Amino acid sequence: MAENAARAEAAPEPPAQPVVVKKYANRRLYNTESSSYVTLEDLAGMVRQGRDFVVFDAKSGEDITRSVLTQIIVEEEAKGRNLLPESFLRHLIGFYGDSLQTVLPRYLEHAMAGFARQQEQMRRSMEQAMGGFIPFSGLPGLEEMGKQNMAMLERAMSLFAPFRPADPSAPTVDQLKAEIESLRRQLAEAQRTGPGSSRGA
Repeated sequence: MAENAARAEAAPEPPAQPVVVKKYANRRLYNTESSSYVTLEDLAGMVRQGRDFVVFDAKSGEDITRSVLTQIIVEEEAKGRNLLPESFLRHLIGFYGDSLQTVLPRYLEHAMAGFARQQEQMRRSMEQAMGGFIPFSGLPGLEEMGKQNMAMLERAMSLFAPFRPADPSAPTVDQLKAEIESLRRQLAEAQRTGPGSSRGA
């Protein structure tokens, strides 16, 4: 009996079901879980908190999650945060209707998942090194590393179109590998010097 109880405690909790959001003709979004109307900013906050949701058209029942997520990105960019460089957006638009259109989404999904894992590992390492005292967003150098990662993804996309005219400024695969290795060294340096600089302050 005790063993069964121990197993029950050790068993991982099932992932929370996605929140169902309905979009009405007046463009209002209704969160069926909280029984309240929400905004795109509210949905963006749910994404940052890791809470999944799906959006359905209230009239047709069509899944419109993708278009709502795109609207969130447009609103975030309109606020002047400018996460996506213009050249990245141009590359992305250029792939619509391209022969590689079916392959690119999976490539981008894997690339962004890898980027997110790297950022999470860095966040945990810095929180441990600094005792959670210094907020992640305020640490020097991390913003620059984020920009480098985005630039690397953008350059990788430019190499993803072998049937288009070659861009003489595009880096080779070896150069991209060298950039990844450079980022790894920077992360290792940040982990190594973080505790020492904290003690010396």
